Amino acid sequence: MVKLFSPVVLIACLWLCAGTSQAQLRIGQTSSFTGPVASGVKEGTDGAKAYLAAVNERGGVLGQKIELISLDDKFDAKLAAENAKKLIDQGVLALFFSRGTPQTQAILPLLKEHKITLIAPSTGAMLLHEPVNPWVFNVRATYQREAEHAVRHLLSTGMERIVLLQSNDTFGDDGVAGAMKGFAVAKKAPVLHEKYDRSKPDFKPVVPKILQAEAQAVLFVGAGTQVVDGVAAIRAAGSRAQIVTLSNNAASGFVKSLGENARGVVVSQVFPSERSLSTPIIKELTDRLAATTHAEVTPAMVEGYAAAKVLVEALRRAGRNPTREAIKNALETFKRVDIGGLELSYSAADHTGVDYSDLSIIGADGRFRR
Repeated sequence: MVKLFSPVVLIACLWLCAGTSQAQLRIGQTSSFTGPVASGVKEGTDGAKAYLAAVNERGGVLGQKIELISLDDKFDAKLAAENAKKLIDQGVLALFFSRGTPQTQAILPLLKEHKITLIAPSTGAMLLHEPVNPWVFNVRATYQREAEHAVRHLLSTGMERIVLLQSNDTFGDDGVAGAMKGFAVAKKAPVLHEKYDRSKPDFKPVVPKILQAEAQAVLFVGAGTQVVDGVAAIRAAGSRAQIVTLSNNAASGFVKSLGENARGVVVSQVFPSERSLSTPIIKELTDRLAATTHAEVTPAMVEGYAAAKVLVEALRRAGRNPTREAIKNALETFKRVDIGGLELSYSAADHTGVDYSDLSIIGADGRFRR
């Protein structure tokens, strides 16, 4: 005899079956999808999504799919905090891949209040590393390390007339602190140190000072379009000084925005070269994009892909029904975890992650060269 189900039971069954195919691990992201760093944010998030999609296609984490909920904070710190609170109230298990030093700094009080982790903020701010924030888990090296490395490299090549040009905010101050360490090692000093208003950049008063200083190099600690506009002003005034900027600008969109001024600009990097196919994480990402979007791998994508790998491993270690605190505890079990030729570890005393720094130069073809 065939047993018939009532409409109510049938609807319930259909709802439950449909639910098994829906995302169950909800992760929140507030980042600058519009504004001066939008191109880098998009590329980085595309890299993260490439890995998350691959994981979901294989059934997710312990049978549960991951959903990344992204909100645009327009590179505004106040909006970043509002977005983070909104995501927390929606019940996300963790926050992920924020962008910008002031923006991420605005989120920090919420982490402690709601006992929720922020995984892989896309900023190298030292304040996220020291003192250790128990709820922040970095994946990339600090801006200070990058800037120090850049200055020491410039000095080693005989360039001593170096200008420091920074946005007047916590990000700019942080990068310059690292640069000054590089000068101190060589017992040197910058020939000029200038700040500009990050909300209304105006390079007209700065450029004549750079010319007067006869700068051989300008270490430009700024964000996206600010650096593009500043470099255009410096070049238009006739200066051929070597331009160096940090990894926050390591995106193909940044290179395109520079236009004819791109060639020869040095950009710091915090992951291996995007064309180093001998590095497993690069080969994995390259193959994934070739099979899906056919997009070209960029440094920003590599950072996003690496960040997603850390997130997924944390979710896996947190168990089948993870809580916010379980994810934090899981991250602190990381000991020399290999994410594809790169290892990272966390402990209660160290949340830095991958401590890698290198320099690249933009070639005539618009690609980063190591």
